[in-house]
Amino acid sequence: MLSLQYIRENREEVIERLKKRNHQGVETIDSIIAIDAKRRESQKKLDDILSQSKLISKEVGALMQQGKTTEAEELKNQSTALKGETSSLQTELADLEAEQTQLLYKLPNLPHQSVPEGKTPDDNEVVSNWGDIVDMDDASLPHWEIAKKYNIIDLELGVKITGAGFPIYKGKGARLQRALINYFLDEATAQGYLEIEPPILVNEETCYATGQLPDKDGQMYYVTEDKLYLIPTAEVPLTNIYRDVIVAEKDFPIKMTGFTPCFRREAGSYGKDVRGLNRLHQFDKVEIVCIEHPERSYHTLEVMKDYVAGLLQNLGLSHRILKLCAGDMGWTSALTYDLEVWSAAQRRWLEVSSVSNFETYQANRLKLRYKDTTGKTNAAHTLNGSALALPRIVAALLENFQTADGVVIPEVLRKYTGFDLLN
Repeated sequence: MLSLQYIRENREEVIERLKKRNHQGVETIDSIIAIDAKRRESQKKLDDILSQSKLISKEVGALMQQGKTTEAEELKNQSTALKGETSSLQTELADLEAEQTQLLYKLPNLPHQSVPEGKTPDDNEVVSNWGDIVDMDDASLPHWEIAKKYNIIDLELGVKITGAGFPIYKGKGARLQRALINYFLDEATAQGYLEIEPPILVNEETCYATGQLPDKDGQMYYVTEDKLYLIPTAEVPLTNIYRDVIVAEKDFPIKMTGFTPCFRREAGSYGKDVRGLNRLHQFDKVEIVCIEHPERSYHTLEVMKDYVAGLLQNLGLSHRILKLCAGDMGWTSALTYDLEVWSAAQRRWLEVSSVSNFETYQANRLKLRYKDTTGKTNAAHTLNGSALALPRIVAALLENFQTADGVVIPEVLRKYTGFDLLN
């Protein structure tokens, strides 16, 4: 969430930057500032009373030593009255802080100055392109037909067992999944990311800390009896490892990677854009997360973006990189790059990764701090990216590398798959 101090000291700037992402937050911001003023006033009253109570306690002790019990009892009565005021003020402060926090949750992150203006994906900025855009002939098959032809992904059986958006991978299809996971993890660890296998069920506090709640409330799968959420991405448990932690400045960057299944209820409506593997309720993904010093976070963002692009190049997948406009960015992001691969059979771009810098937005919720050389504590910056999400990678591999004899497996995957041709 946004820093309360920053909002208080930079009201006009915050309002203007929120307008860039088409968020009208004036009323919320003014409410936050008004509550903050009231909270600070109550805090001052509480501090004064606590100070007064401390002095009275000393006086009572001195009077008792002098045998002046009557005077001591009178002061004790004053102290009892002050304790009642203290309790009332503490309750008031807790209520004000809770109200203020809920209002802060209603504000998205401020967009970085380089984020393009715009409201829809059409306003996103194309940063770069790699590879040739190949339009295959009319005999080319979309991935869902290739999957059925070679009996490697069964969408109908997934519907029978669970429902739409839960495919079953079989034989070489399952092996291809495992190959991609191992390849992505091996590449990440080679780049210095610590591999972690986190839980895929998390509590409410964890979801609030990384910004999934309240923004994505209703869009995640929820286990009612245990009050746990199925994760939408490994970002959630990995980043929360550092909740309520103060790290040393020398420890930056802190780099983590993890493979998990991911669960998303908002998989979308039926239609051509959600056919096959295009949009699922459950899918596999390898995530990279970085906790970084604020002065280096945007350099690190570029490094992470280029790393993901390198994976796509190694797979031989034509792709492009977009800088998302303010209106298309996620709630918690300050700047996001999307990487999209070209689907030859579908003749359209498929998003396979988002790489984002959240600056201090998540860190403020996480209470994730670092101690600088002067001993002062500051909020760290958090970043993450898909490296990579599997469904659309598999879709692009099946469509782009199909031949009359089968689907050619990229060379970098062959030591993992054990076969060169999927047929």
